[in-house]
Amino acid sequence: MMKIHLTTPFKSTVAAISFGAISLLSFPATAFDYPEKGDFAKGSLAWAENCARCHNIRSANELRDDQWLTTVFHMRVRAGLTGQEARDILTFLQTSNVSFVQETPPASTAESAASTLSGKEIYQQTCIACHGADGTGAFAGVPDFTDPKGRLSKSDEELLKNVRNGFQTPGSPMAMPPRGGNGALTEGDLHNVIEYLHSEFGS
Repeated sequence: MMKIHLTTPFKSTVAAISFGAISLLSFPATAFDYPEKGDFAKGSLAWAENCARCHNIRSANELRDDQWLTTVFHMRVRAGLTGQEARDILTFLQTSNVSFVQETPPASTAESAASTLSGKEIYQQTCIACHGADGTGAFAGVPDFTDPKGRLSKSDEELLKNVRNGFQTPGSPMAMPPRGGNGALTEGDLHNVIEYLHSEFGS
């Protein structure tokens, strides 16, 4: 039987590869491992359509961002998700995993207040995944905009503050992130979407 003697450089290469493979499997994800950012609204919808079928609704704050990364990509295979769907769900969970801070409204300037989108467009692009097309909420814990005594009964000032800073509905495990997860929304956009909510769902 022929014996194969490994040279020292070859042994070192094998050891390095083995250590690298073990490291990738053993250590939590770091910033270098994070995939390209997905779409928050699509991730919310994909989460509701795929994950909620088997899992109870859980707060995004239950796990760290790196733990959600591991969890989502483990479940990608089991749920038959595409890579894009997995990235979108990850973005949804990580964006929801935030601490609320009071944001001071910017000075009313043309740049900060201008809006190129209608309230309906903003709702359909950013809000509909969680709040639903009919405003009653896409899943348990989301406030029902059609309830006469619900969220829309609050003052516009309070609603704007909630949208701007994010809001945790009492009894709901899922929090709405600041600006609905869409940091590109301007103050004008926020006013437009509040007006749309009143006109579309208000009593």
